[in-house]
Amino acid sequence: MVSKAESKKLRQQFWTSFGIVFRRKWVLYDTGIKELQLKFNFNRKFAQVSIDVIDEDPLIRAYYFEKLLSLKNILVSEYLPETVFEEEYELPEGKIVSRVYVQLDGVNIHNRQHWPEVMKFLSDNMLKMEGFFEEYRDFIST
Repeated sequence: MVSKAESKKLRQQFWTSFGIVFRRKWVLYDTGIKELQLKFNFNRKFAQVSIDVIDEDPLIRAYYFEKLLSLKNILVSEYLPETVFEEEYELPEGKIVSRVYVQLDGVNIHNRQHWPEVMKFLSDNMLKMEGFFEEYRDFIST
């Protein structure tokens, strides 16, 4: 079992290493649409790359989720075939967001042997997610 302090240190080491290996300015929070964020997630169960609709108003969340859902065929056929769409995704802290994501299961941030595979997964899939987002940003934002 890993202590809280050890877990925090491992998470910091992973993200620092990821930033060194994959030097790039990712879009992430700077989408130009305040309700949308592109995110990396890596925990003790899985790694994810996602587009999150973060607005607390369910009507606004539904509006943007429907926009993304209308592009599902394009996203799945041209960018990320394994994409999952969840209109109500509960975050660990209990907040509800809408999430469009790809996930790598069976990996653990506490296991350094998983790090190279996860770093590649995150980088490869975020490049594709950003490519999709950049191509359809205008449609999504209107």
